[in-house]
Amino acid sequence: MSEVDLKELALTGGLSEAEWDHLLETLGRDPTPAEVGVVSAMWSEHCSYKSSRVHLRKLPNEGASVVQGPGENAGAVDIGDGKAAVFKMESHNHPSYIEPYQGAATGIGGILRDVFTMGARPIGLLNSLRFGAPEFEKTPYLFQGVVDGIAGYGNCVGVPTVGGDVYFDDAYNQNILVNVFAVGVTDIDDIFYAEASGVGNPVFYVGAKTGRDGIHGATMASEEFSDEDEEKRPTVQVGDPFKEKLLIEACLDLMETDAIVGIQDMGAAGLTSSAVEMAERGEVGLRIDVDKVPAREPGMTAYEYLLSESQERMLVVVEEGREQEVSRVFDKWELEWAKVGEVIEDERFEVQEDGDTVVDLDVPLLTSAAPMYDRPTERPAYLDDLSTPDVSPADDLGEALSDLLNAPNITSKRRVYEQYDHMVGVGTVVRPGDGDAAVLRVPGTDSALAIAVDCNSRYCYVDPREGAKLAVAECARNLACVGAEPAGTTDCLNFGNPENPEIMWQFVEAVEGMADACATLNAPVVSGNVSLYNATGAGNIYPTPNVAMVGHFDGALDDGDGEGASTCGSAFRNAGDAVLLLGETDPSDVGASEYLKRQADDVGGAVPTLDLEREVAVQAAVRELVRSGTARSAHDCSEGGLGVALAESCIGTDGLGLDIDIEPGDRPDLELFAESPSRVVVSCPTEDIAEVVDVARSHDVPVMELGAVTGDGRLRWGGLLDVAVSDLRASFESGLDRLDEDLGE
Repeated sequence: MSEVDLKELALTGGLSEAEWDHLLETLGRDPTPAEVGVVSAMWSEHCSYKSSRVHLRKLPNEGASVVQGPGENAGAVDIGDGKAAVFKMESHNHPSYIEPYQGAATGIGGILRDVFTMGARPIGLLNSLRFGAPEFEKTPYLFQGVVDGIAGYGNCVGVPTVGGDVYFDDAYNQNILVNVFAVGVTDIDDIFYAEASGVGNPVFYVGAKTGRDGIHGATMASEEFSDEDEEKRPTVQVGDPFKEKLLIEACLDLMETDAIVGIQDMGAAGLTSSAVEMAERGEVGLRIDVDKVPAREPGMTAYEYLLSESQERMLVVVEEGREQEVSRVFDKWELEWAKVGEVIEDERFEVQEDGDTVVDLDVPLLTSAAPMYDRPTERPAYLDDLSTPDVSPADDLGEALSDLLNAPNITSKRRVYEQYDHMVGVGTVVRPGDGDAAVLRVPGTDSALAIAVDCNSRYCYVDPREGAKLAVAECARNLACVGAEPAGTTDCLNFGNPENPEIMWQFVEAVEGMADACATLNAPVVSGNVSLYNATGAGNIYPTPNVAMVGHFDGALDDGDGEGASTCGSAFRNAGDAVLLLGETDPSDVGASEYLKRQADDVGGAVPTLDLEREVAVQAAVRELVRSGTARSAHDCSEGGLGVALAESCIGTDGLGLDIDIEPGDRPDLELFAESPSRVVVSCPTEDIAEVVDVARSHDVPVMELGAVTGDGRLRWGGLLDVAVSDLRASFESGLDRLDEDLGE
C-alpha cells in the first residue's frame, strides 16, 4: 500500500492526523497495513484511555481489603475466610444501540471472562441501563432487545443476574448505555494474572474460532455515532453462552494445575490487546503466527485475525513442556485450541503470516507510550441557564405519590428482573426487588457478600461533582441497608465527546467527586472502565458515572438459628411495628428531583448537598441495627424521597399499610418528595424503639419516629393523605406498560 493509502487506513481506524505523524516519526518507516490496524486499536480511546488516564490516578485504590487494584482484568478484595471477591464493570454501549440483543449479550460474556480469567468462579451479575424516553420511537425495541440479550446470555451460562438499575431520559435517545458488572470468588492465594513471562514459553489460543465479527469494535466505541450507525452492525460481536460455559469450566479446570503462567481474555481489540497487554505486564515480548489461529471463515488476513473481536476466546501462556497436559484439558471440554506463539526476550510484538513478519513493534509503543492527553476543560455554559423553579403544592398528595410511583425512573422493574434467572446456583439470599442490595452466599463458606450499583444521571448533569459523590454514597448506603460494609468499588464512567472542553470538565468534576466520596466512605476503586464519545449530532448523553460496590459482612450470616449477622429487606414485615427515619429531610432539596421533573418538567439548578461525615454516620448506624436484627426492614430514601420510600416498603408486603404520625410543615409535599441524601427508613418492634434511638444517637444521627405499620393496607398521614396500598401497587407495577403498547403487544 502507498503511504497515502496507509494514512487513509489509519484515519479510518481512528488515528488523528497528529497521531499518524507521530507514528511515522517514531517508526522511521512506513508501517504495514497490519501494524496500522494494531496501532489504531491500541491507541483508541477504548484501549488506551488516552483522555482519562491522567485523571483516573486521582481515584483512591488502596486499603486494607484491597488484594488487586486497577491494572488487571478485574479488581479483587479480601472478604474473609481466605477468600477474595473479584469484580469489574464494563460498558457495551455502542454495540447495544446498533444490535441490542447481541450487544448486551456479548457485554455479559466479556465481563464474565474478566472475572474467571483471574481464577474466580462468577457468582453474580448486575447491570445498569440507560434508555431514551419511553415515547421515543426506538426505545421499546432497544429496551426489549437489551433485556433479552442479558437474560439470554446470563441465564444460559448459569450465573444469576441479581440486581441493577434502569433509567429513561431523552438524553439517551440516540445513545443508550449498557453497563454490566460481574463478581466471582476465589481463594486469595489462587488469583491468576494476565502477565507473560519465561522466554520460550508457548502461547495457547483457546475457545471459539475467530471470524470477522467485531473488527474495529474498539474503534467504534471510541467515536461519536453518525447517521450511518446501522452500517456498523458487522462490528458487533456474536455471542455463544454455551461455549462460554465450556470456557469457564476449562479455564478453572486448567487453573487447578500449575501449568498457567499468564492468562487473559480477548476483549476489545481481540488477539492484539490480549497479547500486547500480557507482554507489557511481564516486560517481555510475544511472537504470534496468525496462520495457526483457528478460523471460522476462509481467506482471513493478519489484519482481520488481529482485530477480530469474536467472542469466547482466551490467550494463555503456559510452562514449556506442559503442552500435552494443557491440550488434554481443552480437548476434554471440546474447545478449539492451538499453540499460536511464544514468549520472546525483547519487548516486541511480532506477528507472522505465511512466513513473513507483518508486525514488528515495540510493546511500550502500544501501551505505556501510547498517546495521553490532558484535554482542556471549561465549565459548561448550560449551567448558567439552570435554576430551580418554584413548585406549586400538589393538590392531592395521593395522586402525586401515585404519579411518582408510575414514573419510568421509579416504577417497578419487575418485568426486567423476572426475565433473569436470579436463583441459579442457589446462593441468592436477598433477591432483586426485595432489598436495596443483592446478597449472595460465598460458596464453600457460611458468609456472604452484598453488591449494588447506582447513579442518578440527572444529578450529574446539574452538578457532576456532587452527582458523583451522591452516586457513591447511595451505593454504599444500599449496602448498609442489608447490613454490609463497602470492601471495594468499581465504576463505569460514561461521558460524551472528550474533545469538547465542557464534556471534559464534567468528567474531571465527576472523577474528583467520586474520589472524595470513595476515600471518605473507605470504598477504594479497584477496577473500572471509561466509555467516552457517547454522543451524536443530537448532542451528548448526561454524564453517567455508574458506581458498583461489593460489601462484606463480618463473619457468618445468620441462618435462622440466631447466630451470626442478620440481613433484611426493604419491605415492612409486621403490623404494629414502629417506623423511624434516620437522617433529616430538607424540603428545599427538590432540585434535580423526580418530583420537580414530574410537576414542572424541569431538571432544576441545584442538587441536594451531601455531607459525607453525616453519610458515614448514618450508614454505620443502619449497619449496626440491621446486623443485630433490631431492624426488621431498612430502605434508603432516593428518587421520590421519603414518600416513595414509605410507599415501596408498603408495596413489598401483602395487606400492610402505614399510619404516619408526624406534624406536617408548610409544604407537606416537599417533606414527602424532596430528595435529601443520607436518610434511611427502618422498622422495628415497638419494644425496640429505644434501641434504635440509642444507636442513632450514639452515631450522632438524627432520628424521628414516623408512625406505625398497620394491617389495613392503607397509607395515611392525618387528613393529608389516605390511599390504598393496592392502588399504589397498581401504579408502581404498570409504569413500563407503555413500552409494551409501543411494541404492539
